[in-house]
Amino acid sequence: MAKIQKKVSRNEKPPRIISFVPPVVAVLGHVDHGKTTLLDAIRKTNIAQGEHGGITQKIGASKIEFIVEGQKRQITFIDTPGHEAFAKMRQRGADVADIGLLIVSSVDGVMPQTQESIKVLLEAKIPFIVVLTKSDLPEKNPEKVKQQLLKEQVLLEGYGGDTPVIEVSAKENKNIKELLELILLVMEMKKPQEKSETDSLFKAIVIEARLDKKLGAIATIIIRQGSLNVRDEIVCDEVLSRVRNMINDKGEYVKIANRGDAVEVLGLEKVPGVGSVVSKKSEAVIAPVVSQAPTLPVATPVMQSLSMPENFFLDSKPTLSIILCADSNGSLEVIANSLPKDIHIAMQKTGEVSPADILLAKSINGIILGFNIKIKPDIAKLAFQEKVLLKNYNIIYELIDEVSDVLKGKELELQEKIYGKAKVLASFPFEKTQVLGIAVLEGRIAKGDKVRLMRKEELIGESTITSVRQGKNSISKIEQKEEGGILLAPFLDFRIGDMLISHS
Repeated sequence: MAKIQKKVSRNEKPPRIISFVPPVVAVLGHVDHGKTTLLDAIRKTNIAQGEHGGITQKIGASKIEFIVEGQKRQITFIDTPGHEAFAKMRQRGADVADIGLLIVSSVDGVMPQTQESIKVLLEAKIPFIVVLTKSDLPEKNPEKVKQQLLKEQVLLEGYGGDTPVIEVSAKENKNIKELLELILLVMEMKKPQEKSETDSLFKAIVIEARLDKKLGAIATIIIRQGSLNVRDEIVCDEVLSRVRNMINDKGEYVKIANRGDAVEVLGLEKVPGVGSVVSKKSEAVIAPVVSQAPTLPVATPVMQSLSMPENFFLDSKPTLSIILCADSNGSLEVIANSLPKDIHIAMQKTGEVSPADILLAKSINGIILGFNIKIKPDIAKLAFQEKVLLKNYNIIYELIDEVSDVLKGKELELQEKIYGKAKVLASFPFEKTQVLGIAVLEGRIAKGDKVRLMRKEELIGESTITSVRQGKNSISKIEQKEEGGILLAPFLDFRIGDMLISHS
């Protein structure tokens, strides 16, 4: 069959080529309303081979690709945390996004964190979609939830407003594809998908930043315009750097990143402020997409700064002095802004606790608080020898709550006690999980204890012992030099030879 080609006259304009801009979507909502489960279901729609998901705690963003009406389309999701302490981080996520997803449980309805998320979205003035999760459960009540949303000034479609609402079930994969199509529709209604001249200029926003002991300053960026190549010279916080490497959300090294991509950038001269604008040296200064977030005073492993308030030791009011070590600048900012005003942050930095930090804490009679960092055994031993309180957290509100308790005089609340140490000797299947066969080396291991799973010097995770058994007998604890089996919740990916540290 001969090819039939349509002739275009001189006066007739050629057909317009539409450039589909990948929407950047911020996911907001209450901590227990199914955000993670929904994102897992969304990632399963990705057509890229070898896709195993990409939203991680480190990079916090992921791009998916799927087919709509025979065309490949892409969406980038920013996974924002759920507790009220992360209000500023949520605000940051909304500011760099085109669209928001407000996740609300069809069972539980509007919660305090939901109200906070609504406030963030309304203040950001971006369109958003209400996603009612857990619609497969018999106790769901979507109409009641919609009425609650109306009271929060969320004007839903069908109720006199224009905010779309959709019921989904991640468990049954209900309306997942429809949600993605709705995101694209909202994006197309928001602005035309035509490429303007300014779109070729590079602009990106820092959504996370940290200092890595081996790799140096690292920033996670969302590219809003243009593209970025390895070895490009970039400007961020008025500091010139050259891109040494880029890592995408799947942990792969890439040479180029395009609009809508989320990548970690290596080669920066200093850790940038979260919310900072990144541009290219060769291009004109670009107006920022978001307001600049203040750069936190961060100490490097080489140079650490100490700022003591005037008459600190003479103040009659009890004041707690702390050294704060976190996994990223974003975490530092949130924790620092959430701590009680009576707390004096003597020093804050990203990265692991060092011997110098221990000695500094001792000299000011302070304590060291970590968030999502690794505490090496020799550091823990040094802290014990120097009688410096050192504690690591994985949940920010636990850190803030315990510090608040200390200020109220509950000093023992913060003191971590080591109850026992055990070695993982075996693994046994049990129902849908695995039993850890352990030998207790020191102290005892008991039901209800918090445990830290260590692999050599690396912290794998924190969990709680939910069951203890010896043979077929359920017992309360396993004593030193005894063996037994335990179950953990949440489950941790353990290996034979790992160490378990039971603590308060």
